[in-house]
Amino acid sequence: MLLEIGFKHKQPMNLMYDNQAAVHITSKPVFHERTKHIEIDCHFIREKLLNGVIKASHVPSVDQLADLFTKSLGDSKVKYIYNKLDAYDIYAPT
Repeated sequence: MLLEIGFKHKQPMNLMYDNQAAVHITSKPVFHERTKHIEIDCHFIREKLLNGVIKASHVPSVDQLADLFTKSLGDSKVKYIYNKLDAYDIYAPT
């Protein structure tokens, strides 16, 4: 998408999944018979992988930073993600 809007980047963009099956499905056409129901977006990603525009890699669920925006998390997990993102609470007492 970035290339299509004119953003030039010399290395493949890293696309991280917390599901190893998703990495295999997008990178290996061997799964085709079992994944006929997959929408066109999977085929778009597979095309970009084959062209070297993106690179898929696995991220363990415990290190999935997007969980901060998509799930209800406990205090310790929120603090862990804040630290990973190098974010801080501007309202926290000093």
